[in-house]
Amino acid sequence: MKQLLIIVCILSPALLFAQGFQVNLQGQKQQAMGGAGVATNLDAASVFFNPGSVAHLEQNSVSAGVSLTAESTAFRDGNSQQEFNTNSPVSTPFTGYGVWGPKESKFKFGMGVYTPFGSTITYEDGWSGRFSLTQMKLLSVFFQPTVSYKINDKFGIGAGFVYGYGNIDLSRDLPISNSNGDYATANLKGTAGGMGYNLGIYYKPSDKLSFGLSYRSEVKMKVNKGTATFNVPPSLASSFPSGNFSASLPLPQVLTLGIGYNASERLLLTFDVNYIGWGSYKSLAFDYEQNTSSLKDTESPRNYKNTYALRLGAQYKVSEKFLVRAGTNYEKTPIKDGYVTPEVPDADRLNFTGGIGYKPSDRFVIDASFSYINFMKRTDTNIETHMSGTYKTRILVPGISLTYNFN
Repeated sequence: MKQLLIIVCILSPALLFAQGFQVNLQGQKQQAMGGAGVATNLDAASVFFNPGSVAHLEQNSVSAGVSLTAESTAFRDGNSQQEFNTNSPVSTPFTGYGVWGPKESKFKFGMGVYTPFGSTITYEDGWSGRFSLTQMKLLSVFFQPTVSYKINDKFGIGAGFVYGYGNIDLSRDLPISNSNGDYATANLKGTAGGMGYNLGIYYKPSDKLSFGLSYRSEVKMKVNKGTATFNVPPSLASSFPSGNFSASLPLPQVLTLGIGYNASERLLLTFDVNYIGWGSYKSLAFDYEQNTSSLKDTESPRNYKNTYALRLGAQYKVSEKFLVRAGTNYEKTPIKDGYVTPEVPDADRLNFTGGIGYKPSDRFVIDASFSYINFMKRTDTNIETHMSGTYKTRILVPGISLTYNFN
């Protein structure tokens, strides 16, 4: 049992990089419209959504934005029927974009900095899953330099290089008690890095209709010197040595097809479909710097499945200075039954979004969004830990960004 808990403890950081409350907050305009943005070149966030549309942006610009994610998860234990809740602080994923190119040039260059994965989770004291998780802090930052080429007024192509960096700090109790009856603890810290690319094609056959196709490659995040620290009774210290470990995890490739339709001079409709290649994530292997009879190199099955997301959004131009936006999306979980954990209590999601845009001058634009991320209730028994219960998660996400346009 002790060996199993150590294995699961080490597995958690990389899992969290992959799926820990992944919320698509890469642009306030797009987020307010259900996260759809591949076929619409609304602003510099096109660096992320579709590099092919960047060259069709009318102005150069820089923008910065931040979102506040307030997560709450309730867990009902399948054996005791007792309910436990998280006491998680607010986390703040951010974005920064810049787009520049001479007005007469067909090329534009862009830079994006964004946080695609980030979460802070703290479960209440004494909860039944404390041997799986007590608290976790996760941050990841992706950097994406981009080049885009305007073939003509209808076509554009683009590509970006992606470097991802992340860090994790996770703690949990161990089912080992000292003479005072206090449980032993484990703390894991690690950093990870990986590289990939982003490709995009933009096609606007008419003033009313536009299409977009983007491909984000798999990014293999590698933890080279993660640190595991165990606070155990002295008699067991040799069985649970603190030290380094290494591991890697593939973040999935994503293929997105989108359509934009200007129903009128004031109303824009958007629709995106994402195909997400989680099926490549079959297992997770770890190499420990120091092995003992209780701490061995491991390979744990994950067997994720390919999945999809559907995104629908609308933007209405109330006046030259003021716009309103709304949207919804449905995201299918990649996690099969038997693999749900307190670190990743994922489920199918039905989300609702809205927002506003305000343009006080030709150069400045303020955008705000609000998202209600609703995870479906999910009951599961984990095949490794046999932890059984029902999870229900909700996340509230307000956000704001400021854009400065220039020639």
